[in-house]
Amino acid sequence: MRTLLLALLAAAALSSCKTNPNKVNDIDTKLDHKNEMNQESSIGVKDGNAVFQKKVSLNEELRKVQYEVYELEDRVYGNRKFGSLGLYGVLRECKVQLTDPRYGGDGKLMWTEPLERITDKEDDFKIGIDEQNKLVAVTEEFLVDRIQKFRGYKTLLNSRQDEYEQKVAICKAELRGKQASVKQ
Repeated sequence: MRTLLLALLAAAALSSCKTNPNKVNDIDTKLDHKNEMNQESSIGVKDGNAVFQKKVSLNEELRKVQYEVYELEDRVYGNRKFGSLGLYGVLRECKVQLTDPRYGGDGKLMWTEPLERITDKEDDFKIGIDEQNKLVAVTEEFLVDRIQKFRGYKTLLNSRQDEYEQKVAICKAELRGKQASVKQ
């Protein structure tokens, strides 16, 4: 029993030592004999070791990943504001053409895939009065969490892009086959 208690106390002590990824700590980025490769990347010597160092401003990293996600989502699902179809819309139109009676279809569209934009699921706002007595809507989240969330979105959207590109290619090949058989 005593061994179990000591093990539990040790586990609790170790887990409480875990670092908080949202806590801001000082980071030593000084390199000796530094050679810059570009604005973010350098090589140099740190503690006697030759190192590659990439240092990015978090506002730029967040802006970049958000931009990539929104652009990728528009490429996959389209953008109503700008009238683009995206791969989802191209697939939908191809399936509509496949239902055309001229190509052996029955004129009825069977669609099973819902349009699922992932960034529409953004956080809820808190509404209130700020320090300047202005009515505002605010949402807050830890910066590291937001960057990780958008990196997850990017991974998911890259997978969906690959999936829809394949489905569009299959649909277009099937449509070309049916169009060719009609011309004969």
